[in-house]
Amino acid sequence: MKRWATQVPAIALGLAALTIPTHVPAQGAPPAGAGAKADGRQPLTVDADRMERLGKESLVIFTGNVVARHDNSVQYADRMEIYLNEKGGRVLRSVSTGGVRVITRDCRTATATRAEYLDLEQRVVLIGNARVWQDDNVVSGDTITIDLSQDRSVVQGGKQERVKAVFYPRGDGKKDDGGRRSGEPCTN
Repeated sequence: MKRWATQVPAIALGLAALTIPTHVPAQGAPPAGAGAKADGRQPLTVDADRMERLGKESLVIFTGNVVARHDNSVQYADRMEIYLNEKGGRVLRSVSTGGVRVITRDCRTATATRAEYLDLEQRVVLIGNARVWQDDNVVSGDTITIDLSQDRSVVQGGKQERVKAVFYPRGDGKKDDGGRRSGEPCTN
């Protein structure tokens, strides 16, 4: 089966290449890192087994081993739906399902059954067995909502399980537990 590698900035809407300007943050909705532009906008690059574009709905659906990259972050999922504005020039929302895993540019890892990114609200919602960790620090719950513009998170427990969090004190600040110095990029 052929895999489609796609950049989701400008729009070359053949099935082989899709490029759209985006303001997707390092959540992991969908991430990338190569080729920074002078204005600071990064392309969203998506690689998947299959891509379907529904022009009237301003929707692009990626299925099968989806890997999305943006701003040195990467997201993995079985399926990713990208909703665009009317002109198709900007990602408004993305919904990822099936084995969702996100590694952010600051080396946090998140997993969930479903991840939703809403650009206008600058909000990420991890749904279903949601978990975020960095080094040994971890927080988990049924739903984790991250407000990117306010650097605020809300974790909610589910019917079967309460919110759990474990935080370890940092050392002397020279290196964190992952072997990186503070501010050093992680390798995704």
